[in-house]
Order: sequence, then C-alpha cells, then structure tokens
Amino acid sequence: MPRVAGVDIPNEKRIDVALTYIYGIGPFSAKAICKEAQIEPGARAKNLTEDELGRIIGILDRTYVIEGQLRRRISADIGRLRDIGCYRGMRHRRGLPVRGQRTRTNARTRKGPRKTVAGKKGVKEMH
Repeated sequence: MPRVAGVDIPNEKRIDVALTYIYGIGPFSAKAICKEAQIEPGARAKNLTEDELGRIIGILDRTYVIEGQLRRRISADIGRLRDIGCYRGMRHRRGLPVRGQRTRTNARTRKGPRKTVAGKKGVKEMH
C-alpha cells in the first residue's frame, strides 16, 4: 500500500479512485492531480514507481490543503462564526441546519433522534 499524505491508499484501485481516500481530494481533484503528474488515471496504485509517487506528493504539498490541516481550518472557520455570533454561528452552536433548510420536518441528521414531548390534555378534560 503506497502511503500518500499519511494515508494508506489501496493497492488494487485505480490511482484516480485511490487518491479520493485522502480527506480533501475528490474525483475531480484526483483526475487533475493525475493529469498534472502525467500519470495515466487508469493505472493501479500498486504499479506506481517511486518517481510517480513523489510527483503526486509534491503536487499535493504545493497545491492542496488536505487531511489534518484541512480539518483544522474547517473547525477554525466554524469557531470564528460562533465567536462573532452571526446567524450561521448560532446554528452551528445549536446543532441545527446552517444552510436554510426547513426544520419543522426533516433535519434529523443535525437534530438527532426525536425527543418525544408529552401530549397536551384533551379538550374534554378542560371543560
């Protein structure tokens, strides 16, 4: 298993797919990296030479923010939003959807499992 940016990329997969195992690299970026490094995207990761791996690592270091550095940047951005008290920061703080989605229904991914509240007394008992 070749190790790129602290991540073991799978041997048997094509290099354009294997690069997507790195946090911050998607399919489009992976193909762009292969093109810049002059590597055939269909080549298997196990067949790469040390020179080709070195070119990929050089491109990643020079051009992309990936893995731990990217995770830190994202958490710092969210922390900044929370600190300035903007609307998005408040939504992050409360664990609600940030990008304008409805919350009356759906939003279960952000809100977590339903918290059932006891129902109101029936109308007959109030008379």
